[in-house]
Amino acid sequence: MRKRRAKKRVLLPDPRFNDQLVTRFVNNLMWDGKKSVAFKVFYDAMDIVEEKKTDEEKSAVEIWKDGLSNVMPHVEVRSRRVGGATFQIPMQIRPDRKVSMAIKWLILYARKRNEKTMAQRLAAEVLAAAKEEGAAVKKRTDTHKMAEANKAFSHFRF
Repeated sequence: MRKRRAKKRVLLPDPRFNDQLVTRFVNNLMWDGKKSVAFKVFYDAMDIVEEKKTDEEKSAVEIWKDGLSNVMPHVEVRSRRVGGATFQIPMQIRPDRKVSMAIKWLILYARKRNEKTMAQRLAAEVLAAAKEEGAAVKKRTDTHKMAEANKAFSHFRF
């Protein structure tokens, strides 16, 4: 156990869009410490989104942010033992966890897609998420359904 909570590190904004959330996303996208490769994948994906977008007044980053907010869950189920039985208890999610779950799901389901390059997969998943379709949005919907189904146990909240 830690004696106190670890301090939140301040992220530097990314060079192209000057946004900390982009850096956070790229840090999750990165494998084996290859940050420049992860940035290249993300920027290529944003270029693809820019080409394929239907909404003219929105930029690629705004579409990505819309997709990310569409993937963010609001409630989740947590396991809790009460009197020898384990219950799935629905709980509200704190804001930073919402963002990190959305980022992880978007990347996970982008990696599982069938397009040729990771940039194409990520772009396709972002566009799907912006339209409220795709596997990452389905994951959020399933999480909400599970919480709704276990609403009867919400009085066990801790």
